[in-house]
Amino acid sequence: MKTCLKVATMALMFFVVTLTINAQSANVMVGGEAMLPAKNIVDNAVKSKVHTTLVAAVTAAGLVETLQRKGPFTVFAPVNDAFENLPEGTVETLLKPENKATLTKVLTYHVVAGKYDFNALAALIKKGTKSVTTVSGGKLMIKMNGARNIQITDENGAVANVSTYDVYQSNGVIHTIDAVLLPKM
Repeated sequence: MKTCLKVATMALMFFVVTLTINAQSANVMVGGEAMLPAKNIVDNAVKSKVHTTLVAAVTAAGLVETLQRKGPFTVFAPVNDAFENLPEGTVETLLKPENKATLTKVLTYHVVAGKYDFNALAALIKKGTKSVTTVSGGKLMIKMNGARNIQITDENGAVANVSTYDVYQSNGVIHTIDAVLLPKM
């Protein structure tokens, strides 16, 4: 009986250790690629096939080094489809060198200083809509729409839904969104 108990205890301990290791090593998949928490925002974003337009814009704006810094940052990262839904020619115009300041303002409008994962955002907005200040100085309104759906409204009234939460980075967290947020210009 003691031997059975020891074997059962050891098996249970092995099972718990295995679950813990698997939970810690699980990486969020974005754009078909594993996002590694030990990498920074830029290192992970360049691997995502659904963020190629965002990465091109960050590069054109000269924000790569900024987003590689210690942070922490919370990035609301629009997918390629979000950029494609902008009026025709918008992305091409923003990517022109003479529009670098405007592009920088749009991109930094998607960044909030600090690390706000789903639980932090949910706690922030548990009593309703909450305004947060972006790195660009603009305001985003964040609210819950359902049990696990966070919506972000920009200064123009456009709404983005968070489609992937808690993509942890060494210097913050990324939340994938389905629309480009635009500040008042």
